[in-house]
Amino acid sequence: MKAAVIVFPGSNCDRDLAEAFRAAGADVTMVWHKDSTLPAGMDIVGIPGGFSFGD
Repeated sequence: MKAAVIVFPGSNCDRDLAEAFRAAGADVTMVWHKDSTLPAGMDIVGIPGGFSFGD
């Protein structure tokens, strides 16, 4: 399984989410929120919690 974790300024737990995907056997790619496309072949996309732009 391939997973993408979207990273925003001020978000937290993005690394925790990535680690959870890895523990489930996924190959994880961190994706910056301004990237206009996802890497090819992603099976799941995770959006972590937090405060957008450091709120």
